[in-house]
Amino acid sequence: MPKNPNIKSVLIIGSGPIVIGQACEFDYAGSQAARSLREEGIEVSLINSNPATIMTDPINADFVYLLPLEKKYIIQILEEHKAAGKPIDAVLPTMGGQTALNLAIDCDKAGIWKKYDVKIIGVDIKAIETTEDRELFRLKMLELGANVCQGRIARSFLEGKEIAQEIGFPLVIRPSYTLGGTGGGFVDKPADFDRALTNGLHASPTHEVLVEQSVMGWKEYELELLRDGNGNFIIICSIENFDPMGVHTGDSITVAPAMTLPDTLYQQMRDLAIRCMAGIGSFAGGCNIQFSVNPENDQIIVIEINPRVSRSSALASKATGYPIAKIAAKMAIGYNLDELINPITGTTSAFFEPSIDYVIVKVPRWNFDKFQGADRSLGLQMKSVGEAMGIGRNFQEALQKACQSLEIRRNGLGADGRELRDQEKIKQSLAHPSWDRLFHIYDAFKIGLSFKSIQNLTRIDPWFLRQIEELIELENKIHAFDLETLPKDLLLEAKQKGYADRQLAHLLGVKESKVYDRRKELGIKRVYKCVDTCAAEFEAKTPYYYSTFNTSQENPDNESIVSDKKKVVVLGSGPNRIGQGIEFDYSCVHGVLAAKEAGYETIMINCNPETVSTDPDISDKLYFEPVFWEHVYDIIEHEKPEGVIVQLGGQTALKMAEKLDKYGIKIIGTSYQALDLAEDRGRFSNLLQELDIPYPKFGTVRTSDAAVDLSRTLGFPLLVRPSYVLGGQSMKIVINEQELEQHVVKILHDIPDNNILLDHFLEGAIEAEADAISDGEDAYIIGVMEHIEPAGIHSGDSHATLPPFDLSDEIIATMEEYSKRIALAMGVKGLLNVQFAIKNGVVYVIEANPRASRTVPFICKAYQEPYVNYATKLMLGDKKISDLTFNPVKKGWAIKIPVFSFNKFPNVNKELGPEMKSTGEGIFFIEDLQDDFFLKVYGERNMYMSR
Repeated sequence: MPKNPNIKSVLIIGSGPIVIGQACEFDYAGSQAARSLREEGIEVSLINSNPATIMTDPINADFVYLLPLEKKYIIQILEEHKAAGKPIDAVLPTMGGQTALNLAIDCDKAGIWKKYDVKIIGVDIKAIETTEDRELFRLKMLELGANVCQGRIARSFLEGKEIAQEIGFPLVIRPSYTLGGTGGGFVDKPADFDRALTNGLHASPTHEVLVEQSVMGWKEYELELLRDGNGNFIIICSIENFDPMGVHTGDSITVAPAMTLPDTLYQQMRDLAIRCMAGIGSFAGGCNIQFSVNPENDQIIVIEINPRVSRSSALASKATGYPIAKIAAKMAIGYNLDELINPITGTTSAFFEPSIDYVIVKVPRWNFDKFQGADRSLGLQMKSVGEAMGIGRNFQEALQKACQSLEIRRNGLGADGRELRDQEKIKQSLAHPSWDRLFHIYDAFKIGLSFKSIQNLTRIDPWFLRQIEELIELENKIHAFDLETLPKDLLLEAKQKGYADRQLAHLLGVKESKVYDRRKELGIKRVYKCVDTCAAEFEAKTPYYYSTFNTSQENPDNESIVSDKKKVVVLGSGPNRIGQGIEFDYSCVHGVLAAKEAGYETIMINCNPETVSTDPDISDKLYFEPVFWEHVYDIIEHEKPEGVIVQLGGQTALKMAEKLDKYGIKIIGTSYQALDLAEDRGRFSNLLQELDIPYPKFGTVRTSDAAVDLSRTLGFPLLVRPSYVLGGQSMKIVINEQELEQHVVKILHDIPDNNILLDHFLEGAIEAEADAISDGEDAYIIGVMEHIEPAGIHSGDSHATLPPFDLSDEIIATMEEYSKRIALAMGVKGLLNVQFAIKNGVVYVIEANPRASRTVPFICKAYQEPYVNYATKLMLGDKKISDLTFNPVKKGWAIKIPVFSFNKFPNVNKELGPEMKSTGEGIFFIEDLQDDFFLKVYGERNMYMSR
């Protein structure tokens, strides 16, 4: 059936602020869906309260509503469209995660869609209710002939106790209608059951939990499907969890395609998936189904079904190149799979199953260091804040690349001198999964723990363990040589298994550059292969590449053909983490689009599967590679760009600036010297002194003794912070010598050889910030924001207003003047963020960041101006400030609302300080300062302040 002609206007519901369990994969899905519908001439409206995303950008939709995801605002939008004579015909709620689905269901129950004659598309509400209500799901699966865990629903404490007695331990508790496994958990013994049951009943919005048998240690697989209105199905991708059952799939290392799945079992799973998806409801769209397999007898159990796009859909899209959300959106308006073209090849039908000739490994990224005292064990509740994906010709290469992408100061899976040697600690880690268990499996093989012991402790499939053991065997072979005598085939084998030059340098006891020179001498070079959905059977129109090392160096078969156009590389921000989130992806996407407008061929390098920047539609060429020096340098050597943009990808990209400068590669925009000056707190304060700009009294130290001596001159309280960090990492306010010494020792342990800055802390000061764009000769202030909480709480954790709510015109003018002075003195070309503290009428500068900041997308959305586009053109020298016309829409105030994920870490102190802890943010517009929301936040501004 072709497109439904009655659908002319669609409302897409977004997912709101980023929280653990629901991240920027929905920004990617929503953006793709909006673009897909507009291609069909459909008017798209979009509601989402997240200002940091590309999804809420005017480039994606005809109408963007930056409003809270609540029923009353849905009614407001429907009324506005009805009054304008352009009523909304349909709502697509499957692109915004659990938040969007829950809101759509609430509106359905309240009769809102019926009242306004809005059709729900892309989903079947009954299917959602069946899959979310654990008891309905269990009964439906049994009806369809699919095995499920033994168990049933409990609606009270007493009922839960009775079920537990019936089934026996170990058990698992799964609350209905929660996201990311919230409130769920394993219970091994009766003593722990009461507390776990109470937690689960409280976590479920319907106060229902499923109490069922535990399948801990079984194997876990997922299939990603698409189905159209005619009942045609295709399997996009099989995904296997490296970790066995017991770890939430969002916290598991996952591999595509499935590596240890026999074809007979895969066919059974496939038939089951199609039967289950057909049985839960009649909707067209994406669906994810999770299975568990008993390794003893291959019994298959269905764990859960998500009849919508999910985190796994983003991964499957990036893994195969098949744009699931884009095709799902077209099917939601009536198209069938056989009527659509696969956008990657541009010639083949969308009704074919992708085949891939490489391996994908996703490794989650955690941020436990931000939550002191957090339970770091992994279980049913998701705790990771982001993920990195590696693409390789084999599992080992993809795994090493994923580890290189994590930015946790590792150079891959080991071979970097940071191995754990303590046998008891290793055994403990293997038996109780935490974020670093993968590295400890490597360490276990390295110290000689037996294969059988490792398998018994981890219950990870032997095939995966054997892959890691092989790496240790290879390293032992390499140890027998030095760099000069190392045989070419052994060096090539190591590169094919994903070893970085830096890891090989560690094994051979030489510098990284020597390994690089040696492999070039031997002709061992990276080649680039295309991600094309069809294992190279058809030509791909979308240039989407990964690197590998071919066996035949004489015939490298390089699929990335270099053009003779002028090019620019944009470095992405890697996996999401606290302090560096989706706002940098927003900046990267706009940077790419602006460089295209300025006539450049754009090349994106990033390794985050959840983001819009790694959508192959965005840049002219996408290299899905670690933002890790060796990979970046090889791409630059291959493509020979005019230069590299580093100021849009957060600290990840900025960290590359020194190496780029050293290798004579042009940094587009602000120079490395200026970037380094801002990072080096001491040198920056000296610049402020020269510019006659007040700053808190400070000093730089490298030892705890020197810190104590300096504190006697500066006076307490002191703000202690290392140079070269993002998100307030390791910043703390100390009030006496004992606290100071403890914290300095901790920083020196965590970040050795770093300058530590001691600032006199301006207690009770007002904190504010300004963002500017500059061409090196002139600067323009795009926005000034005032924090509602006092100085001492990290800017990312503060509520803030644009414009300020109680600063005098004189103070605002001073902030603007200081920002311009700093921009011109540093030769900033592009973006600049300056942080201020105001005390007793004096404006002090705390720090300046000559890069994209968290607040830039917020200001762009609030003032409805494309400042990142402008900034990129200033960096490229394509425009001057004087060429730009500024016309910000200034009406009332916009409030930035930090959002936290403390519910994932119930034992953690919820107080706030100089180290950032929020995972996302919302935006809320008010017309005047008597607004109830503003008054509430202002009244609580001191409540959570800590050190």
